Amino acid sequence: MNWGTKIVLGMIAFMLFIVCMVVYMFHVHGRDALIEENYYEKGINYNAEYNARQNVLNDHAKPVITITQNQIIIQIKESANYDLILMRPSNNLDDVKMKGKTTGSANLILVDKTKMPKGLWFLNLQWSCGNKDYLYKTNITL
Repeated sequence: MNWGTKIVLGMIAFMLFIVCMVVYMFHVHGRDALIEENYYEKGINYNAEYNARQNVLNDHAKPVITITQNQIIIQIKESANYDLILMRPSNNLDDVKMKGKTTGSANLILVDKTKMPKGLWFLNLQWSCGNKDYLYKTNITL
């Protein structure tokens, strides 16, 4: 085998590598949690998000999060309508989205965690009580 054949085989191997990387990137696209779908809109509305976070601090309304063997129990200060998003950074197909009203006199939000994979989760809880909006974000480990 002469040097010309080796160069041609090297170029073919490199081109196959590039084609495989392109196919892999298109296959993975859309399953990562690194980019929000509407991040331009979120940037424009950042002041509302900031004010909702400040309401949690000013009103001492930080939710109490308890993780049991079968459930995630979130207790907030007052009865409210909520939007809860639990995002898994490794795969957005595992994300959990819930909407509803708190239950009971203790104002609880109950999440079944039996089918949720173990690991790191981003918790994003928005609720409105009275005329105020609240936003609480944290990381939890199951």
